[in-house]
Amino acid sequence: QVQLVESGGGLVQAGGSLRLSCAASGSIFSIPTMAWYRRPPGKQRELVGAITRDGSSTYADSVKGRFTISRDNAKNTVYLHMNNLKPEDTAVYYCNADLYRWGSLENYWGQGTQVTVSS
Repeated sequence: QVQLVESGGGLVQAGGSLRLSCAASGSIFSIPTMAWYRRPPGKQRELVGAITRDGSSTYADSVKGRFTISRDNAKNTVYLHMNNLKPEDTAVYYCNADLYRWGSLENYWGQGTQVTVSS
């Protein structure tokens, strides 16, 4: 069984910073891609950014220059460093991973962590 467990969410004032973490555990051979999504209140889930195993990353235009994704392959962990947070960043943030188990590529989601940015 594979689990993705997020941590680090909370309440922060506009202009502040937070770091989210997501650790994958279980019978995992490798994790080619890890990503962060978010679901703002009343809206659909959207991609925040993603990072490959070799460290290549992409970001949504709305977070470029403010958010940074990093990962620790030895710990199967991905991080989302969020700076200069805005009220519109308020959302439930979800970790997602494409990973190989027993020869097959599978996709998993974390349970989500709430980030609230006050103005």
